[in-house]
Amino acid sequence: MEPYEAVNDWVQAQRNYFDEVDRTAERQAEQMRLDAGNPGEQLTRYLLDRHGIRTEIDLGLGQKGLMWHMDRRHRTLFLSRIIPSESSTFWMAQALGQLEHQGVFARTIRRSRLHETEARGLARVYLTNYFAGALLLPYERFRTTARDVRHDLERLQRHFGVSFEQACQRLSTMQRPGSEGIPFYFLKTDIAGNILKSFSANRFTQSRFGGPCPLWNIFRAFSTPQQVQVQLSQTTDGALYLNIARTVGRSSISYLDRPRLTAVVLGCSIADARHLVYSAGLDLHDPRMIIPIGPGCRACTRENCHHRALPMVGHRVDIDNEGRGIAPYRTAL
Repeated sequence: MEPYEAVNDWVQAQRNYFDEVDRTAERQAEQMRLDAGNPGEQLTRYLLDRHGIRTEIDLGLGQKGLMWHMDRRHRTLFLSRIIPSESSTFWMAQALGQLEHQGVFARTIRRSRLHETEARGLARVYLTNYFAGALLLPYERFRTTARDVRHDLERLQRHFGVSFEQACQRLSTMQRPGSEGIPFYFLKTDIAGNILKSFSANRFTQSRFGGPCPLWNIFRAFSTPQQVQVQLSQTTDGALYLNIARTVGRSSISYLDRPRLTAVVLGCSIADARHLVYSAGLDLHDPRMIIPIGPGCRACTRENCHHRALPMVGHRVDIDNEGRGIAPYRTAL
């Protein structure tokens, strides 16, 4: 197993919730009173006043493949000029976590079963990201606000000054014992179907090998940039989900720029759909509204899918030339 797969399995085993990291970030947000002003300005001032670290824009950072870089010798945090303001705020929150809470991250990793150096390093990166999200979106305040606005992602964006993706990913972590939010799954992919992030607090699982199902609304999102796509779907285990998908990422800064095209999908059980604004106007009990999706063609057991691109793993392919099936790869009986 690759180190990043081991980390992903660890995160999944925790249902994407890390209590000590989450509570540490929540306490710090309260101490800094991040809800009382502009979080970006407050973090800039905090890093300077508490750690003597200046925040500057580095015009050449993006050409090095970096979004931010900490120069500890010169006490400067360099940020790329191509990132939007909510991203720069997130990077500052990451830097704060690295400066002040390495002990919390280390204790969390020690409790895991990750032993390889690379896997433990990747876990530390993940926890730094987790801390940043929890600092900008403190657990109880975010959970209460999400419930009040019926999980309207655009309203959560504006209220907390974060990106659409950050709001989605934070919703997938709301599993504090005794104060659980709706169990969501969250997934991010590029236009080629490569999975960049995948977390789940519910039954939903995605195949580790092969691209996601083309019937999923995350791919329809690429044809309608920045617009939310809503879908009712059923996976091969019979579970029903309400899925919300949209493209994310920065826009081009020049004609020659080639920003990565990505989209995210956030999904919950249809049993929780009434708590989401996205269920408005949908007949949740009409089977015609439900799209059958699979875990990727290699693992999908749906025989007569028009969208099948690859045969099922572990099954013989029907090579009968006397007829043609719906799918190009039919399973031999």
